[in-house]
Amino acid sequence: MFKSVEWKEGRDADCGTVRILNQTKLPRETVYEDCKDVESVAHAIRSLFVRGAPAIGIAAAFGIALAAENSTATFFLSFQSEIDKAADLLSGTRPTAVNLFFAITRMKETLKAHPEESIPTLKKILLAEANAILNEDIAANRAMGRMGASLIASGDGVLTYCNTGALATGGYGTALGVIRSAWETGKKISVFVPETRPILQGARLTAWELQQEQIPATLITDNMVGLMMRLGKIQCCFVGADRIAANGDVANKIGTYTMAILAHEHGIPFYVAAPTSTIDLNTVSGDQIPIEERGHSEVTHVCGVAFAPEGIAVLNPAFDITSAKYIRAIITEKGIFKPDSLGK
Repeated sequence: MFKSVEWKEGRDADCGTVRILNQTKLPRETVYEDCKDVESVAHAIRSLFVRGAPAIGIAAAFGIALAAENSTATFFLSFQSEIDKAADLLSGTRPTAVNLFFAITRMKETLKAHPEESIPTLKKILLAEANAILNEDIAANRAMGRMGASLIASGDGVLTYCNTGALATGGYGTALGVIRSAWETGKKISVFVPETRPILQGARLTAWELQQEQIPATLITDNMVGLMMRLGKIQCCFVGADRIAANGDVANKIGTYTMAILAHEHGIPFYVAAPTSTIDLNTVSGDQIPIEERGHSEVTHVCGVAFAPEGIAVLNPAFDITSAKYIRAIITEKGIFKPDSLGK
């Protein structure tokens, strides 16, 4: 299986690199970017070369490990100062996905816990921690997949949204991992994939992943979802999350809120699959989740081609908030929970 982000050891005296699959090129090209410094990792996150909340967190962890490996510091405090600067840079890349901050905090706490170690040892400790974050994410995805698959019946039409597969995680996927697991257990399902405007993660990425797995899938435009539900083609919905508040409100790709309301109107269960690192108990409700506003060209252009009139006013919030009342359950690696039970 392809990897969205991984560490590549350097040769001889060379430092390692963070290798990132550039998802802006998919599905037409498979291009890997070798990031040799933390600035390149931050650029890759900000520019959506790597995307999806879990994958962003993993990339940030490896970015800190890379900053550590490139460090020439000889004393702990100066080394820690360099790591803090790298963490600050990475923290400023994407404000909504809480996994980013989870991974950065974990890397900083790991360093803080070993002040007596030599700098070469600290570099190894930080790289090991980044790899642990990656491996734990893959294990969490597979656990979510096994549990969530029980919510899908053979013959179901399943709606997913944006991209929540191996591309968006360390491997396997969250919501798409649930769908993949159901397919692997022999359930005959079909998947409906909205294109996911404005940058078409559904059309470009999810459709591609499902083709790789030979899972039956149908691409639809975002505004076809209501009709598909009305026609009885969709029996359940599975989406991911970039941050989940303590009350069960969920921040996810813009358009999720609309689809949740449509599912509620048609009596279709709407599920969220996300690792526990996406749950932010310090955020009381979705009203407190910061929503990233991205560049206007994502709305006015498709694949670099302008189609909107020049000078038109544009809004481009990357995420919206789905109220907990529209969510049947949240699937994590630790179990399946009602949204209002997370903070208890």
